[in-house]
Amino acid sequence: MAEHALKEMSRHGRLKVGTFVVEFNTPGIGQILKAAGCEYVLLDMEHSGFGFDTLKQMLRYMQAGDMPAIVRVPSREYHHAARAMDMGAEGIMLPMVGSAKVARELLSYVKYAPDGERGVALQIAHDRYEPGDTKKKLRDANRRCTFVALIETAEGIENVDDIAAIEDVDVLWIGHFDLSVSMGIAGQFDHPDFIAAVARVVQAAKRNNKSLGRLVPNVDVGVALFQEGFDFICYSGDVWLLQQSMREGAEGLRAQCKRGRRRPKR
Repeated sequence: MAEHALKEMSRHGRLKVGTFVVEFNTPGIGQILKAAGCEYVLLDMEHSGFGFDTLKQMLRYMQAGDMPAIVRVPSREYHHAARAMDMGAEGIMLPMVGSAKVARELLSYVKYAPDGERGVALQIAHDRYEPGDTKKKLRDANRRCTFVALIETAEGIENVDDIAAIEDVDVLWIGHFDLSVSMGIAGQFDHPDFIAAVARVVQAAKRNNKSLGRLVPNVDVGVALFQEGFDFICYSGDVWLLQQSMREGAEGLRAQCKRGRRRPKR
């Protein structure tokens, strides 16, 4: 896996297409997604039930497929963020970033001194088990770490300009369902207040030259968001893609076979 792939992606506004993994943990998953055209993957620990043993396996599967991975950890606790980094996460997403103060605190969990307070363990998964100069390892790890601020509360919208202004925040990511719930308009993505909130995030990203990300259910929504300024487009997820493909195939077979010739009963 390219050592700084996600960091490099976050530094330009060109389209990056990925997907969301919330269910399937299999050795071939990284290579399968690579062959399908994915450029990155979002591994979810908040809603999936994936534990850290599973995460460690999955990061090796992604490594085998040369697939950059963002890991959404299950909470804003230090031990969740730091353990994910130690296991080799290049991109880290923590839930409900509501203020610049919170963002800076979370950044301290995933950056080594002098940039943060992450505890040091070397020659393990995150540095490929290789020996080397300690200062260089810490410096390289800080440069490689890609921080994705998940904006999914009304508080986060209110403070998004301050969050976006932090140098080490690389990507602003809208958690659209949680944001709509926080705003009291659950699932109403065409509500004027929700549209205005998204516009505030887009403008904050543009003013501070930050990348923008969101999960999208289909191509049309992804294209519309890209035109608004989103560049990390996370296209659907493993469960929904399988369901959609199976449903379309099953319905198509049933419809066409119903019209066709039936085999006579004996």
